[in-house]
Amino acid sequence: MSYQILGRAIKNEHLALGVLVSTFGGAYLATRGGSSDAAKKPASVQQAKASVPINAGSSEEEKFIQNFIAEAEKEGAAAAKH
Repeated sequence: MSYQILGRAIKNEHLALGVLVSTFGGAYLATRGGSSDAAKKPASVQQAKASVPINAGSSEEEKFIQNFIAEAEKEGAAAAKH
């Protein structure tokens, strides 16, 4: 069986293949990501720290957060050695 589309006979097999290729091709293109994210990523840990501000309500809270980060980095470095 075939359908008349724009004055031409199109077989069912070709319509089905076109739908499948469009669906899977569109899904592939939508999920493969872009190169713009790679340009926005910081190159080092220090750049990442500098790019994320600490929004503390007081100086005590800011000191607490900085101490927490320093302790977490020490634990991470110790775990990386094992």
